[in-house]
Amino acid sequence: MTIKKYLLAPGPTPVPPEVLLKMAMPIIHHRAPDFIPVLDEAKNGLKWLFQTKNDVLILCSTGTGGMVGAVNNFFNPGDKVIVVNGGKFGERWTKICQAYGLNVHEISVEWGYSVRPEQVEEALKKVPDAKGLFMQSCETSTGVYHDIEGVARVLKNHPDVLFIVDSISALVAHDIKTDELGIDIHVAGSQKGLMLPPGLALVSVSEKAWKRAESSKMPRFYFNFKKERENLQKNQTNFTSAVTLIIGLNESLRLLKQEGLENVFKRHARLAHATRKAMEAIGLKLFAKDSPSNSVTAIEAPQGIDGQAIYKNLRERYGITGAGGQDKLKGKIFRIAHLGYADTFDVITAVSGVEMVLKSMGYNIKLGTGVGVAEEILMEA
Repeated sequence: MTIKKYLLAPGPTPVPPEVLLKMAMPIIHHRAPDFIPVLDEAKNGLKWLFQTKNDVLILCSTGTGGMVGAVNNFFNPGDKVIVVNGGKFGERWTKICQAYGLNVHEISVEWGYSVRPEQVEEALKKVPDAKGLFMQSCETSTGVYHDIEGVARVLKNHPDVLFIVDSISALVAHDIKTDELGIDIHVAGSQKGLMLPPGLALVSVSEKAWKRAESSKMPRFYFNFKKERENLQKNQTNFTSAVTLIIGLNESLRLLKQEGLENVFKRHARLAHATRKAMEAIGLKLFAKDSPSNSVTAIEAPQGIDGQAIYKNLRERYGITGAGGQDKLKGKIFRIAHLGYADTFDVITAVSGVEMVLKSMGYNIKLGTGVGVAEEILMEA
C-alpha cells in the first residue's frame, strides 16, 4: 500500500481543496477583460491581509524575488544598511545586499534567539547614515519570531531609515500590522500561510519607500517595482501574470476572510502552543530559546540521535514531510510546521509520528505522552 502523505513543512504548505478546484478552471488570458476583476480583487484582498493602505505588488516569483526587488529598487551601490542576521534567511538578506554593492553592517544574533531592540539602537549609533534596516519577522531556519514590534519602536526615531521585513513564513500566522508598525517594504510569498503553491512574491511598499525609489540608480528589468505599480493601478502586471495562482490567491483570501483575521491568528497560536508543549512533554528541547514562532517549531534532536534521520524516518515510514536543520543546524534539529491550511489533527499527526520514530530509534519514550498533552490543549481551545 502506498503511504499516505502529510505535508507539515514550513513551505510549501498544503493547499485547500477549494483553492485547488478554483485553479483547475480553464485558463484565461492575462490581458483579457476577464482578468481585470480577478487582479482587482487580489490587490484589495492583499491590502486587507497586510493591514495596509499601500499597494501590494504581485510578482511571478518566489519570495526571494521579492527580497531582491526590495534591494535593487530602493538603494544605490555603496549605501550603508543594517541587516539582522539570526539564521539562514537573515544571511540571505546580507548576500542579496552585498550582491548589489551595498555596505552591510550585520547585527549577529545567536541562532535560536530574537533580536533585541537595543541591539538595533546600538547598530544605528554605529551607522548613523544607514539607509535601511533588513530583517525577518520569522526566521524559518530557527523557528524564532523576531521582535519586529520592538524594532519598529526604535525605528520611529530614525525616519530616514527604511524598515524592510521578510514575512514570507510569518504572514497569516502572526498579526503583523504593516502600516501601524511602519514597515516600508514588506515581503511575503504564496507557498506559506497563504495556502498556495510556490510562485508568487507579494510586496507592500510605503509612500516613504516610493520616494526613496526615485533616487535609486540600480539596474533592474524584471523586478522593476515602479512599472509593476503603474500596471497594478490598471489591474495588470508588468509581465505575464501568474493567472492560475492569482485565481487561487483570491480563493485563499476568501477562506481567510471567512475565518476572520483574529481567529486565523488564534488558530496558529493554538497549534504552535500545542506542538511545543507536546515536544517538551516527551523530553525534547525547543531550539527557539525566546519568542518561538507560530509558523514552525524547531526541535533539538535528542543526544545521540541524528536530526536528519528523524526527518527522513518521518517521511519514509509515515509519509510525514517536515523539515530538517539547515547549515550548522543540519543533524541537530528537525522542524514541524503548523502553518496555513493546518488544524488540530495536523498537530496530532506530527506529534504521534515523532513519538513513533523516536521510539524506533531507541529513545526512551512512552507512546502517547506528547499526544495526550497536545489533545488536552487543543480540546480546551
